[in-house]
Amino acid sequence: MGRVWKFGDDIDTDVIIQGKYLVINEPEELAKHVFENINPGFAEKVKKGDIVVAGENFGCGSSREHAPLALKATGIEAVVAKSFARIFFRNAINLALRVVECRDTDRIEEGDEIEIDYRKGVIRNLTKSEEYSITPLPDFVENIMEKGGLVEFARELYRGRS
Repeated sequence: MGRVWKFGDDIDTDVIIQGKYLVINEPEELAKHVFENINPGFAEKVKKGDIVVAGENFGCGSSREHAPLALKATGIEAVVAKSFARIFFRNAINLALRVVECRDTDRIEEGDEIEIDYRKGVIRNLTKSEEYSITPLPDFVENIMEKGGLVEFARELYRGRS
């Protein structure tokens, strides 16, 4: 369960983490600058388990991995959006940042408390006593997420073959 941070459509990677911070290699340092131009103080206010909710085309723009890496380092549980830019979506999975597609994000408001059942494919809005369907990830993608990302998933596969 987490508190919602609401954003609109077309949130690009430069809005998530500005290009000037791409020289930073420490995720915790990157996290200090997430959304700083559109939500000053976000990094200080967000709590572990909170959830970003947005509209269409979240993560458009540059293909930088810094954007999902910085978001994950803030402690957010997931990003829920109507749709994602494909490269952001894949980068997020590779880094084990939960990405969830839901057509009903307009019904979710900033500050709502929600919980996500990834396997059952449902978001429960505890504030409004509503439920919304999500697009479940395929089992192999769930396995990547559960292992902590693509690198850990591949390591385990490799260990199993040796």
